[in-house]
Amino acid sequence: MAAVPADGDLAAEGQEPLLSSGGDDESRYGDVVEIQQHYRSRWRSIRIMYLTMFLSSVGFSIVIMSVWPYLQKIDLTADASFLGWIIASYSLGQMIASPLFGLWSNYRPRREPLVVSIAISVAANCLYAYVHLPTSHNKYYMLVARVLVGFGAGNVAVVRSYIAGATSLTERTSAMANTSACQAIGFILGPVFQTCFSLIGEKGVTWEIIDLQVNMYTAPVLLGALLGVINIILIFAIFREHQVDDMGRQCKSINFEAEESDYVDQDAQGSIDQVAVVATNILFFVILFVFAVFETIATPLTMDMYSWTRKEAVFYNGIILGAIGIESVIVFMVVKVVSKKYKE
Repeated sequence: MAAVPADGDLAAEGQEPLLSSGGDDESRYGDVVEIQQHYRSRWRSIRIMYLTMFLSSVGFSIVIMSVWPYLQKIDLTADASFLGWIIASYSLGQMIASPLFGLWSNYRPRREPLVVSIAISVAANCLYAYVHLPTSHNKYYMLVARVLVGFGAGNVAVVRSYIAGATSLTERTSAMANTSACQAIGFILGPVFQTCFSLIGEKGVTWEIIDLQVNMYTAPVLLGALLGVINIILIFAIFREHQVDDMGRQCKSINFEAEESDYVDQDAQGSIDQVAVVATNILFFVILFVFAVFETIATPLTMDMYSWTRKEAVFYNGIILGAIGIESVIVFMVVKVVSKKYKE
């Protein structure tokens, strides 16, 4: 069991001691064990949120490079302008779902919106794998599938709010940097998975019993559906509600799942800097705006300029996007180190 700092050490660090000085040794030992269990449970739950963020990013990026060639294959009436709608549909679904899931998580345990959103993503990925089956209007089925995937990705707001509320002030910057790094790693591995699956080819194999084609276009989303099911299982098995104040003391919120503990602080966390929130959202919007341009035009542009086949476009653009993701992870790690150095 990890050592617990003494009351004097905590006071020296500007924190209130978590343990009272009174009581016999047996009672005090029981309190120490309880606090350690709470700490471990809190960080296990935070790591499950890291995984959820990672899978959300994978669901977004795993088909970016193959949407255009797959769209051309299943529906000859689709043009480049409709590709723009399909790409935008993901963000539209996420934009609608994020405030809804956020509002839900304010009044109910966060497990509920998390499980529902992931289940929607799993169903949407399965729909995407079957968009080739209808005899007409296939492009609209793909559009619906991507809207639902984006809707499921609205849990990003729940993930970030949980991590912000479950970490102390000294932990928060590092935890949020880890969250962004997991998101960036998802952006990396999504195209990498797609690149690997391109080796299967466009024909692939067909599972005739359920009319399922497993090829370079459908294998990535089927993997995403499988990972989503695993994520749901982990949320039920491991995830618990936790909230702490800026000093790391346990607080009680409306969506808190009661656990045995005598250290509950129900004081308000303080006012919110609205200007900082708006400025951060604008910066995030600009970043995603630039990324959306790349994801929309990269595949059709390279196919036209370099005469790449559908398979080559998926393979090479996947490598390019993976390299960009690696650069993003490096930046997030640098931010994490610098923030610790300057205590930001």
